[in-house]
Amino acid sequence: MNLRKEIENYLPYNCEEEKDKEIMIKYMDTFDDVLTRNNEIGHFTSSCWIVNKDKTKVLMAYHNIYDSWAWTGGHADGDGDLLHVSLKEAKEETGLKDVRPLSDEIFSLEVLGVDGHIKRGKYVPSHIHLNATYLLCADETEMTHIKADENSAVKWFELDKAVKASNEPYMKKIYSKLNKKLKDLKK
Repeated sequence: MNLRKEIENYLPYNCEEEKDKEIMIKYMDTFDDVLTRNNEIGHFTSSCWIVNKDKTKVLMAYHNIYDSWAWTGGHADGDGDLLHVSLKEAKEETGLKDVRPLSDEIFSLEVLGVDGHIKRGKYVPSHIHLNATYLLCADETEMTHIKADENSAVKWFELDKAVKASNEPYMKKIYSKLNKKLKDLKK
């Protein structure tokens, strides 16, 4: 399935996701290059909510640029298969070898504002990330490692403690939503 169809078929969880879905589709209709960072206004990214087998913990990385515990993920960089991007980033940023999707479908949609920052010695201006989040599962006993150019720690948190660990107020809302959706799945 192509990315546009995947987003069109996504059933929003709340009014925020409904609006974010609308913006993503409008963005794809407006811009030719939405999958690479060459589009400096905004581009697609993919994030991971990596849970343990019992779905009681989530794996987060201490993100160097944002100085906060955060989910893993990254830029599409031309790849329209955002699930593939999500899995690749999860492995790169945590060192996990055995991580798998709990579903091939998008778990959550977000339009995220990114403040201007320095990355690898170069200024990156403020822009937006059109983000698709995937729910992944991993064994919490598997060895992890950092990706020094992006994070300085990788750690499993109980779901509620993961939200508290974040220093980013808006991301706390996103992580709370992901936890609520996860708990709804368990019912």
